[in-house]
Amino acid sequence: MRVKSFTWLLLGILLLALLTACQQAQPVEQVETVAVEEVEPVTEEQAETPTVQVESEVAEEPETAAAPEEEAEAAPAEEAEAPAEEAEEAPAQQAGDRSEIRIVVVSHGQAADPFWSVVKNGVDQAAQDMGVTVEYQAPQTFDMVAMSQLIDAAVASSPNGLVVSIPDADALGDAIRAAVDAGIPVISMNSGSDVAQELGILTHVGQTEYEAGFGGGERMAEAGVTNALCVNQEVGNVALDLRCQGFTDAMTEAGATVEVLAVDLADPVESQQRIEAALTANPDVNGVLTLGPTGAAPALAALEASGQLGQIQLATFDLSPEVLEAVRDGNMLFAIDQQQYIQGYLPIVLLTLYNTNLNTIANDVLMTGPGFVTADTAAQVIELSAAGTR
Repeated sequence: MRVKSFTWLLLGILLLALLTACQQAQPVEQVETVAVEEVEPVTEEQAETPTVQVESEVAEEPETAAAPEEEAEAAPAEEAEAPAEEAEEAPAQQAGDRSEIRIVVVSHGQAADPFWSVVKNGVDQAAQDMGVTVEYQAPQTFDMVAMSQLIDAAVASSPNGLVVSIPDADALGDAIRAAVDAGIPVISMNSGSDVAQELGILTHVGQTEYEAGFGGGERMAEAGVTNALCVNQEVGNVALDLRCQGFTDAMTEAGATVEVLAVDLADPVESQQRIEAALTANPDVNGVLTLGPTGAAPALAALEASGQLGQIQLATFDLSPEVLEAVRDGNMLFAIDQQQYIQGYLPIVLLTLYNTNLNTIANDVLMTGPGFVTADTAAQVIELSAAGTR
């Protein structure tokens, strides 16, 4: 009986222990179940999805970042190219605009003349430097009617500028006024300083002829000349007449006398003969002033033919190779230099600036002379004249 009771007691204890163990293990099973049910779905869905998103973002970010860099690099390149193109186009446009500027030059001197060839060289160089179109015109001889017709034709062609010499304002005044009235900017050069302003001309480029002649008379009087010839190769050319007048006035003030001798610049042989005849007729002549190289060459020939070269003082206006050599060698006292190269050059520059920038200058006369070339400076000027600029 005791054995059975002990057996049943032992079984009860074992059952109780087993029950207790099961109760303690149940929460663990629930926790593990909950952990599996809550964690595993999250791990499978979220662990895969973020991986894809991260890979997508990482893969796409370099492309997105690269695109701005490419745009940033492309933009400066395009911006850098644009100014370069504009910089190339701007000068081209300026050059194109300037090439459309047409200036007509009408002078009374032919380009074949040694003086006027230098003027034309100045015109041509200025046209090249400014990039404009220039036409140089002159009558075949000293002919005011023909020159007036050339000016009229130039005005009719509506140029952007007109350059004229004015040897005779009475003959050329109407044609020049017509140009001004038509709105064509006009600049005079070489001759016409005394009438340019009243004709409505912007400015005159040259020397004042009377003052230049007066300066020549002072120098010749200082050299001891008491009786002189003033050889005029273009009687009726107001500028040349003023040169002789200034020379005569200065010599008269010094107590000397002057005779004006007219010659034909188109006939150097006849001019030489007239000078020889004048020297023979008046043996007291001890000085000769010519008004340009076309008068100086026959005078040199006349003095040499009569054996008086170096005995009679000779001087001239304007330069030529023959004149410069005579000054260098002591056969000519001086040459009055009006710098004809810049008389041709400056009007083209001024008219270009007027057309492109509406520039004007305040001077009624832009003085280019007189200067005096003597034996001290002749050699240097000879070197420059070889280039056709003096």
